[in-house]
Amino acid sequence: MILGHDSIAVASPWVRRFVPAIPKDGRVLDLACGTGRHTALLASLGHQILAVDQDISMVESLKSNSIQIQALDLEGSDWPLLNQQFSGIVVTNYLYRPFLDELPKMLTEGGVLIYETFADGNAEFGKPSNPNFLLKSGELLALAHRSDLRVIAYEDIYLDHPKPAMVQRICAVKGHLKGCVPLQFGG
Repeated sequence: MILGHDSIAVASPWVRRFVPAIPKDGRVLDLACGTGRHTALLASLGHQILAVDQDISMVESLKSNSIQIQALDLEGSDWPLLNQQFSGIVVTNYLYRPFLDELPKMLTEGGVLIYETFADGNAEFGKPSNPNFLLKSGELLALAHRSDLRVIAYEDIYLDHPKPAMVQRICAVKGHLKGCVPLQFGG
């Protein structure tokens, strides 16, 4: 299967920057994968991916030997990914606090969490504006701290592209960096 460059081109710059840190062995979870822009990026880099979302209609065409797709209720009473392990987890533009602490538990040793979503103050620029969908100041740092993840990079910033927004994002590793590709900074 050939993945479109358009999908990869719209991948988050934050995710593109840190995805090389994800170890090649094991599967990568694209949580709340939406249109599959990060699934396509991960597949282009040779990863095995589990792409999950409540509605998978936008990503079904990406299904391949390296991409498994599952429709899951990520906001039900039980965590649908319990006891699964991943070498990387990518989450963008999604927040459901009741299961946030489950993510670090699913990382294998050396696994990488790349998380980016809207933060407090975003209501000034439009949706999402509901505090339930906005990270509180330092919330991803607190998650990393209580989960014993090593923070590689963290930002809580205003972005003006692709549209004005307040965003919080983190790249963190469980345990040691063994097997990770050295990161290239500055781009």
